[in-house]
Amino acid sequence: MTVTPDDAVMTLAGDFPTTSLDRWQELVAGVVNRSRAEDAHLSGPEAVESLTTTLPDGIVLQPLYQGKRTALGLPGAMPFTRGSGPRKPDQPWDVRQLFEGTDAEQVRRAVLDDLERGVTSAWVALGDGYLAPADLAAALDGVLLDLAPVAVSAVTQQREAAEALLAVLEGAGTTAPGSSLGLDPIGAAAATGEAADLTGLAPFARRAAALDGLVALTVDSRIYHDAGATDVEEVALAVATAVAYVRALEDEGVSPAEAFAAVDFRVATTADQFATIAKLRVLRRLWARVGELADVPEEVRGARIHAVTSTRMLTATDPWVNVLRGTIACFAASAGGADRITVLPYDTPMGLPEAFSRRLARNTQSLLAFESHVAAVADPAGGSWYVESLTEDMAQRAWARLGEIDAAGGVAAVLADGSLATTLEGMWAERLAGLSTRSIPLTGTSTFPLAGETPLTRTPRPETPTGGLTRHRDGEVFEQLRSRTSAGDAPSVLLVSPGTRRDFGARQTFATNLLAVAGIGAELAEEVDAAGAAEAARAGGHTVAVVATSPKVNATVGAEVISSLREAGVSTVVLAGRATELGEGHPDVVEAREGVDVVALLSDLLDQLTEGDAR
Repeated sequence: MTVTPDDAVMTLAGDFPTTSLDRWQELVAGVVNRSRAEDAHLSGPEAVESLTTTLPDGIVLQPLYQGKRTALGLPGAMPFTRGSGPRKPDQPWDVRQLFEGTDAEQVRRAVLDDLERGVTSAWVALGDGYLAPADLAAALDGVLLDLAPVAVSAVTQQREAAEALLAVLEGAGTTAPGSSLGLDPIGAAAATGEAADLTGLAPFARRAAALDGLVALTVDSRIYHDAGATDVEEVALAVATAVAYVRALEDEGVSPAEAFAAVDFRVATTADQFATIAKLRVLRRLWARVGELADVPEEVRGARIHAVTSTRMLTATDPWVNVLRGTIACFAASAGGADRITVLPYDTPMGLPEAFSRRLARNTQSLLAFESHVAAVADPAGGSWYVESLTEDMAQRAWARLGEIDAAGGVAAVLADGSLATTLEGMWAERLAGLSTRSIPLTGTSTFPLAGETPLTRTPRPETPTGGLTRHRDGEVFEQLRSRTSAGDAPSVLLVSPGTRRDFGARQTFATNLLAVAGIGAELAEEVDAAGAAEAARAGGHTVAVVATSPKVNATVGAEVISSLREAGVSTVVLAGRATELGEGHPDVVEAREGVDVVALLSDLLDQLTEGDAR
């Protein structure tokens, strides 16, 4: 049968009636208003507005996107938003594993083991307490360098590490493309607080260019991410750093095209999958624009991106959730078009990863690439009105921020004068506020914590060089709370729930989980009246009590229960809900509800429970 062009077009929505925007807004309002009092109902536009979200970069996320069909371009062509080029069906991206050992033989065995089981390139940490650069050759003994690229990274010994890898590769004959010397002097300055030395980079670039696909300079923007940078800020700083390297190479006689070929990028990817996808697309777009302005040939404008799952997002409490975070971040890196991906093992926050955690990390990539086929389509998010809008908004803000950094003298200058540290500290403070109120939730740490958890122990990693930007992890404030209760018997409070289970079930669960965030236990007193609550407090010798029941029960007996608790010696009463539920003249209580600073609340409770401070 002959298929005509008209027959070939599938009108998927053809049998559905056309719906106007006004009608859609009415339907949204109908859903939103179900949880609102009748006198507080929202109109359609107001309901839609209530569903918008503003990112830290000022980008507003809408609940509905409408757009026009536009030309998206192709991977491997300007503006490179959609990727640096087609992917290989048999190996869509380079599976790069990080090796952080301190002993050459142990590193050698780990590298060979992982290369035999799915890893396609090795990334070796050198210096600063890790493997000495002089031991790199021994650690790579037996590695088929014509098949497996090798990257090295260091902080204070970058040039020694680069020389060590050059010695290995230059003596190997044929080498696989994709290796990296890892030179990043501005990144070292960000970590140590010392001045960045951008001199003498050209000889490394020329020696690297003589080998197949060896890159001399790697812009590692993860230092800024870990210091609190937003996605827009990280992209702007990454491109600004790369611009500084190109200029430094030009000053030493390297052409712009050769300088572009000497630089690649290493960026953080997170479990916020859409933001990560957009971030990688924006990075390529901005770098291609810089190349265009520098008259670099189009074929070398595509940014080579090594995506690494974020250290900042990993938690030491309930670390098994890190497996899920790494999976989502890896998916986003693939969908965003990363050329190389590293999934950090789930036990990274506790110290040096073990063989089992490295196995999970590498198999996460194999599953996504070969069983889930996430890379079967180039730029799978391309054409989504949401992703394209997010990409455009991020690109415009990152380009503007790049201009600000350049006008201030470049990344090295804003590092040296302290202004960048101040900017990043402000960004981290804003993020910390969201973490503390749980508007940015951490599953297994700030929400749904694993009660009675036995912390994992790992060999400590060497101390990270300090003096520069302060690095953070999202879970650190909650882990500090847990550390206060992990040394001995967990402190306990009285959890009082008047009424029936139908009344108190939801709030009792909320309160129990909230207390568990800090490792605080709860002795339950259920379906009790005021006298029963007081008796339970006296019997247990409690000085802290939590009242958790419905607003209706609070309005009838809540104030009486709290008064009885205070008469029984309870000095601090926490109410799961709002104090106004207790009626006029409600007693002084600490509110525990969505939106409060749970870190401050739990810290105050621990002060009283562990140090006996009265309130």
